[in-house]
Amino acid sequence: MKKYIVVLLALVMALSFSVVSAKDYQVAMISDTSINDGGWGSATYQAMVDASAEYGWTYKYTDNISQNEYYETIVAYCDMGFDLIYAPGNQYTDAVLQAAEEYPDVNFALLNGAVTTPEKAVNGNVTSLLPDKTEIGWIAGALAGLMTKSNIIAFIGGMELDTTLGKYAGYGEAAKYVAEKEGREVTLLDAVYAGSFSDSGKGIEFAKAMMDQGADVFFGDASAVDSGARQAIDEANKAAGEIKVYDIAQPGDFLGQNECIIGSQVTDNSSLVGLSMKATMEGTFGGEVIYGTLENGVLSAGKLNDLIPAEIQEKYLAYVDEMKAGTFMK
Repeated sequence: MKKYIVVLLALVMALSFSVVSAKDYQVAMISDTSINDGGWGSATYQAMVDASAEYGWTYKYTDNISQNEYYETIVAYCDMGFDLIYAPGNQYTDAVLQAAEEYPDVNFALLNGAVTTPEKAVNGNVTSLLPDKTEIGWIAGALAGLMTKSNIIAFIGGMELDTTLGKYAGYGEAAKYVAEKEGREVTLLDAVYAGSFSDSGKGIEFAKAMMDQGADVFFGDASAVDSGARQAIDEANKAAGEIKVYDIAQPGDFLGQNECIIGSQVTDNSSLVGLSMKATMEGTFGGEVIYGTLENGVLSAGKLNDLIPAEIQEKYLAYVDEMKAGTFMK
């Protein structure tokens, strides 16, 4: 009887401990564009949703906020006891670092954060999630270089961030390389920046101006601005009676969203967000950069449009394999 009581007490204590130690983890995302923008906002939001489902977290978000609302929106979630703040863009860096200093018990995952950002966090509670910007540009650029007929390609940016500049450089580098292999010379127009990720009207304006300069393949890093550009491209193609100006989407697989999209550069941000959640649960979060590359599967090329001839698809996918193997342009 005595032994039975001891075992029963041990079981009760174990159950009590599990109840006390069990925790409902929460993540909050802030976004200066809409989660329904059909681009960056949509893809980064879905990354949080997918990671939350995998790790059993609950999530909330606030979108369409202006720059002067970044900090106060983050702080509101910190005050509500959220475990992880997910900020999908380098533009949130200052607000994240300020809040991270004031809330040492909250973790902050900064997508496209700079390599040096985590070391600036005095409490060691910031991690940069950093997809390889050059490889992102390469994935789009190789396709652009193979598909352009005018030999003029274009790039539209939201803001002139380090990550955007890297994508632009990689895009031009790869496009020129593969075109040269085909005996052609490609011109990449100067990048244009909307100063925003939500101004679709700027995307329409930019796309029209760049098509007037002869651009027939576009790539962008501008969220809703990209959506506006695609609208203008679709309208131009409709007026021409055929699809002859193309767009390459990112960071999700958006084939079929617009007639002009011929392919996508895909970033599996959910795996990066998930690693942040895992580290938070294990108590190991912060002070590091988590990279995303073709080699580790975070980056990839999306499905290809049938507008791309079979022989070009074959060449393109071979180039992507070279990127993954580290032999591209070598």
